[in-house]
Amino acid sequence: MASPYHDNPTKRHSTLQSPRDEGFDERTLSTSPPPGPGRPYNFETTSTYKDHGYSGDSATLSGAPTDYNQKRYSAKQLDESQDASLMANASEMPRSDSYRDLEYADPQPLNKDTTAEKAGPLGALMAKAGLKPPSGRYPLQQRIEDKKRGIARQKYPFLVWALTIAMIGVFIKELVLNAQQQGSPLSFKPTPNYMLGPSSSALINLGARFPACMKAVTELPVTQILPCMNDTANPPDRTCPISELCGFGANEEPNQWFRFITPIFLHAGIIHILLNMLAQLSLSAQVEKEMGSGGFLITYFAGGIFGNVLGGNFSLVGIPSVGASGAIFGTLAVKWVDLFAHWKYHYRPARLLIFMTIELAIGVAIGYIPYVDNFAHLGGFLMGLLCATIFYPVISETRRHKLIMWGFRIAAIPIAIVLYVVLIRNFYTANPYAACEGCRYLSCWPTSSNNYCKGFVSLSCNHGCFANLSFCRTGLTYTTTTN
Repeated sequence: MASPYHDNPTKRHSTLQSPRDEGFDERTLSTSPPPGPGRPYNFETTSTYKDHGYSGDSATLSGAPTDYNQKRYSAKQLDESQDASLMANASEMPRSDSYRDLEYADPQPLNKDTTAEKAGPLGALMAKAGLKPPSGRYPLQQRIEDKKRGIARQKYPFLVWALTIAMIGVFIKELVLNAQQQGSPLSFKPTPNYMLGPSSSALINLGARFPACMKAVTELPVTQILPCMNDTANPPDRTCPISELCGFGANEEPNQWFRFITPIFLHAGIIHILLNMLAQLSLSAQVEKEMGSGGFLITYFAGGIFGNVLGGNFSLVGIPSVGASGAIFGTLAVKWVDLFAHWKYHYRPARLLIFMTIELAIGVAIGYIPYVDNFAHLGGFLMGLLCATIFYPVISETRRHKLIMWGFRIAAIPIAIVLYVVLIRNFYTANPYAACEGCRYLSCWPTSSNNYCKGFVSLSCNHGCFANLSFCRTGLTYTTTTN
């Protein structure tokens, strides 16, 4: 069926017009004659050319007058030349990949490839390993931008991963030893280990911090009888001298100084190791990426060892101590140094300070729970502050700031050495408590059950949590504390 508008273009165009098209002139469209010689092409009348019998594509219309096609082609060339000019101007405009004026931006390194190239072969190798070039070849402005965006100088926490794997391996060894001795990897007899781990005797044998194995203790001579690792009765029916649990002969003098170090790798139970590894894989891993593995290694072990030194001086003498909390608290101290040294680079630093204060207060409060060694927490934190001051890569924009930081570093080195020397010497005296009578209250809430923090014959494990494996025998309370 033919369209009613086929023979009447005027009616067709007027019908297509919308009532809201203001300024539409129906007469111009309906009465305009087709273009011809001498008549310039009018874009408004394009639709009428095909209505008058012309045909063709968007470039040319066959049958249309020559000057119409020429003008149409000229208009197309003009459009293309204008587009090309705009593209050329855009390509010449300066561009920047930095977003330093934005408060939030995607954390991506600036000029990564260029920096690595300028650092030479060593810088290229470090870039492949996810490390930043040496600070001398790490531009100051880039360091500032990376700090604001939270971009660490190292991509992967290799050392934290290795330590976590080692600690899990050691914990499996603990469970295997307890299974061999008691028939179960978890100790439930004579009383259960609420941390779900081995007995205190097994922890002593594996290297827990236990002063009686490290020096001569009047209250706990090496001939003192304690439950053997395979004992499951209460009261114990299988007893062994301390020298056997410690792993040296009965006639040897106790001098196992390595027990300041080995407790870092031991844990009292499944709950204990899960809590510590969660903190280590989050907090400590971030600190390693910011410090670099070298400085982190020194800070981690300096904090862990000093926590055991401080605990060895002032904790209850008969308490074996295990765990990595002292080392983890050392890495927590690094965040405090970072906050104060880079205050203006942190987002809302005052609020961050409040959260960190609450976090630290909770950590110290946990240290007052029975069988938790708060000295490991406090000692690790103190040594972490000193090591972070020395090794943390602080950004100094001015010479004055740089001199202040170097002053703190120079002062921190002798303080750390003096603390180590003084407390180790005090540990090997007959009565370490005499050096600080009130220090015991930093990890003990005085009650009648603990003889108001004056008793010092009981066994426990430090670093984080508590595990009560106690039984009573001639006044000796046998427990395990964590830190």
